[in-house]
Amino acid sequence: MKNRKSAGAGRRPAGRGRRRRQSHKRSVMMISMVLLLLCGVLTVNSVTLQAKNDSYKEQERELTEQIEEQKARSEEIKDYEEYVKTDEYIKETAEDKLGLVDPDEIIFKPVK
Repeated sequence: MKNRKSAGAGRRPAGRGRRRRQSHKRSVMMISMVLLLLCGVLTVNSVTLQAKNDSYKEQERELTEQIEEQKARSEEIKDYEEYVKTDEYIKETAEDKLGLVDPDEIIFKPVK
């Protein structure tokens, strides 16, 4: 039979392996803590960005409403501009501001 080595001869000292395992555990714990911290930061940033996105969507909706109101107002101004160019507008303005009347029109004045 072959010579066998003694039971303890092929092993490393007990203290060195234990230190390596503890060091490995500490490294794993530190990496886990860093990853948890990064996940927390990402979660907080995600919530903050979602809140900003919601406020921007609300602002966009309000601005869209304002644009629609201004388009309607612009249309009213164009219509009024066309009305101002008509003879009817000129006649009304002359009657209101200058007191002019048509030649065949009868004016009644109240007695004081």
